[in-house]
Amino acid sequence: MAKLKVIELFAGVGGFHLGLVQASEANKGFEVLWSNQWEPSTKKQHASLVYQSRFPDCKHSNKNIEHVIEEEFDQIPDHDLLVGGFPCQDYSVATSLRNSKGLRGKKGVLWWSIEAILRQKGADAPSYLMLENVDRLLISPAGQRGRDFAIMLRSLDDLGYAVEWRVINAADYGMPQRRRRVFILAYRKGTPIYERMLKEKGKEFILSKGIMAHAFKAKEKTKFQSFPLKGDVISISKNFNNMDKALSPFQHAGYMIQGLIHTMKVQADHQGKRTVLEDVLLPYAEVPKEFRVTKAEAEAAQGWRYQKSGKRIERISRSGHSYVFSEGSMSYPDPLDRPSRTVITGEGGKTPSRFKHIVEQDGKLRRLCPVELERLNMFPDDHTALKGIGDAKRAFFMGNALVVGVVERLGKALLKGI
Repeated sequence: MAKLKVIELFAGVGGFHLGLVQASEANKGFEVLWSNQWEPSTKKQHASLVYQSRFPDCKHSNKNIEHVIEEEFDQIPDHDLLVGGFPCQDYSVATSLRNSKGLRGKKGVLWWSIEAILRQKGADAPSYLMLENVDRLLISPAGQRGRDFAIMLRSLDDLGYAVEWRVINAADYGMPQRRRRVFILAYRKGTPIYERMLKEKGKEFILSKGIMAHAFKAKEKTKFQSFPLKGDVISISKNFNNMDKALSPFQHAGYMIQGLIHTMKVQADHQGKRTVLEDVLLPYAEVPKEFRVTKAEAEAAQGWRYQKSGKRIERISRSGHSYVFSEGSMSYPDPLDRPSRTVITGEGGKTPSRFKHIVEQDGKLRRLCPVELERLNMFPDDHTALKGIGDAKRAFFMGNALVVGVVERLGKALLKGI
C-alpha cells in the first residue's frame, strides 16, 4: 500500500514525526507532508527551528494554527492521518459560529483547531487521527469530571469517527521513563477499522482486538462498562456529570462508536526487555562540568538534599491564616535501577529543585545532560542541539515531548490494522 500522508500539529521538536518514520518500512508506512509549531509565549520560535532543521523536507508552518485555519486553510494539504499532542485546556463550548458552520468552543483552545480542520476538510477529512494528552484529560474539569473528554468524543462522533483511547505509562512497556499520557486513535466511517468496530460489543476490543491492544498488551483490572453519550456539545458542556464530587465515567481504556461508550481499567502486560535510568547515562568522565554537583551544593541550606527531603513548614496565608505546609521525601539521589521519573519542563538549570533529577555516578552527584533527557524520551542523541539553543531550553523541549517509542508502536499497529 502507498504510504499514509500525515500532518503534524503542535509539533514541538517532532516526536510524532520520529515515531512514525521509525514505524515505517521501505514501501509501507507514513510520510509527514506538513507540520505546524507555534509558541505564543516566546518571540524566538526555538522548537520550530529545531523541527525545521531536523526535517527539512517537510513543509513547515510557524504560525498560529488558528490564523492558518482562518486565513490560509488551503496551505493545509489533504492527508490520511492527523497527529498532534494538543494542550489540555478547558474545552467548554462558548460560541456559535456564523454562516451555519455549527457549534464551536472558545478561541485559543487548541482542540477546536483540530475539530475545525476535520470539519472544513469535509469529504477530504483524514481517515485516521492519533492524538496525545496528559491523562488528566479524562477527569477534567474538577466540577464536571470527564466533561472535556466527553466534548471531544461527541465532536468526533458528529464528524463520523469511532475512537479508542488508552492511558499508557511508557515505563510499563520497557521504556526508560515513567511518563503517563492518554493516547487517542480515531477511525473515520468507512475505514476497515471502523467497519470492524461496528461488530464489537464487549471488552475484547479493549483487551485483544483493538489497535491499542495490539500495540500495548494489557490485562483486565476492573469491570467493563458501557453507556451512551447523550446530548450535543452544548448540553454536554453545560450538564455533563455536574454533580458535586462525581467521578469521571471514563476509565483508562475504552472505545466509542456511534455514540456508545465502552470503558474499563486495564493493567499493562509486558514481559520483554526493560530499560532503566542507568542505561541512558553518559560515562561520568564525559559529563560537562556545569552538570556536576559539588558536596557543598548538595548539602547547602536550600541545596539538593533539602529539596528532596520531607518537610513540615508553618506558613501564613495572605489573609493572615496560619497553616502547615507539608510534603513527603523523595528518593535522593534518583535510583539508577528503575525507569526515571517524568521529565518536566523545568528540568534544566543549576538551581537545586525537588523535581529535577540528580544522580550519583562513580560516587559523585550530577544533574542529567540534555542528551540523556533526549534518551529518556527515546529521541536520537543531540536531536535538539542547535546553535543558539541552550541546555535549559533543550530540557524544556523534553519536558514537553512525548516518548517516541510509544508512537512507533502505535504506528506499527495502525499499519497492520489497516
